[in-house]
Amino acid sequence: MSDNVIELTDANFQSEALEADKPVLVDFWAPWCGPCRMVGPIIDDVAETYLNKVKVGKLNTDDNPQVATKYGIRSIPTILLFKNGEVVGNLMGAKPKQDFEEMINQHV
Repeated sequence: MSDNVIELTDANFQSEALEADKPVLVDFWAPWCGPCRMVGPIIDDVAETYLNKVKVGKLNTDDNPQVATKYGIRSIPTILLFKNGEVVGNLMGAKPKQDFEEMINQHV
């Protein structure tokens, strides 16, 4: 995981994601998930590309079930984009970087 990607948890999700002063891209993932491992490098690349514009975090759904349940995460990887505490975009499954950029560019 890149230095520009923060680890999100049930405990810090409110402060790190919902109360952030810029959009937050959250990757809901698990270590056993093959498509999640495929998306990992893209998440790192997005964090680098949008440094200072978008906060990027990963939330392990196995270790943090409360947030995953709250947002109805039933399939991983699921990537949600939050802005002002609200979900403004989502992607499901392994997607190319271009899909992430299109979603983010609508909200930065």
